Amino acid sequence: GIGSAVFLYASAYLRGAPRLARFYVALTLFMASMLGAVLADDLVLLVVFWELTSLTSFLLIGYSPEEAASRRSAQQGFLVTVAGGLAMLAGVILLGSVAGTFSITEILDRGEIIAAHPLAPTIIALIAAGAFAKSAQAPLHSWLANAMVAPTPVSAYLHSATMVKLGVYLLARLDPVFSDHALWIALLTGFGAATMLTGSVLAMRETDLKRVLAYSTIVSLGTLTMLIGIPGELAAVAVVAFLIVHALYKACLFLVAGIIDHETGTRDS
Repeated sequence: GIGSAVFLYASAYLRGAPRLARFYVALTLFMASMLGAVLADDLVLLVVFWELTSLTSFLLIGYSPEEAASRRSAQQGFLVTVAGGLAMLAGVILLGSVAGTFSITEILDRGEIIAAHPLAPTIIALIAAGAFAKSAQAPLHSWLANAMVAPTPVSAYLHSATMVKLGVYLLARLDPVFSDHALWIALLTGFGAATMLTGSVLAMRETDLKRVLAYSTIVSLGTLTMLIGIPGELAAVAVVAFLIVHALYKACLFLVAGIIDHETGTRDS
C-alpha cells in the first residue's frame, strides 16, 4: 500500500528528472524483493531476496551517480547490509543443519530442540548480526542517515517503511524459537536500547529535515528490537502495533519533508 502511494508521489516529485525509467525499474524490483522476503517460508530463499533488497537499495540510493555523496552513501549502505547478510547466511546454514530443515514453519515447530542445541548461541549471534546491519542498530546505524542523499520517495519507502524493517521482521519471525534464550534476550534488549538512545541524541543535533527523520527512524528501530527481546505477549502486541503505525506516519513525514524541499529548495530547518 505504501509502495503504491510512493509511486504516485514520485510521478509528480521526479517529473522531468533524468534516469526515471531506471528509477522505476529499480523501485519495482525492490518492491518484488521485499514481498519475496516477507512471504518466503524457506530461509535460503529469504536470504536471496534479502540480498536483492540490498542490491536494489544500492541502485536507488545511488540515483545520482555523478554526485560523490550519492556514490559514497550507496556503497556504504550496500557494504554494511550485504556483509550483515553474509553473516546471516552462515547463521541460516547452521540453523538449517541443526533443525534438519530450512522451512520456517517446521523450524518454529522444533524451537525447543534448536534453542537447547550447543550451536544455538552461534546461530543467534550470526542471525542477529545480519538483522542489526539491515535495521541500522548501533553501531551500524550511520549508513541509514547517510542514505538520505537518495530522492525523497526512496527515503519514504525504503528507509522508513520497508527495508529497514526487514531485520526487525526476521527477529520477530524467529523469536518463538529463541525467546527464552538468555543470549537472544540480552542482544536484542541491549542493542535495541543502545540504538534508541543513540538515535535520540543524534536527532537533536541535526537541522536537515530528512536526517532528523532518519535518526528518529533509528530510534524506532531500536525500540522495536528491544520490544522483541522482551518476553511476553504484551511486548509482542506492542511490536506489531508500532511496526504498522510507524510505517504509516513516518512515510508521510518523509513525503512532507520532500514537498518542503521541492518547493523551497532546502531541507535545513
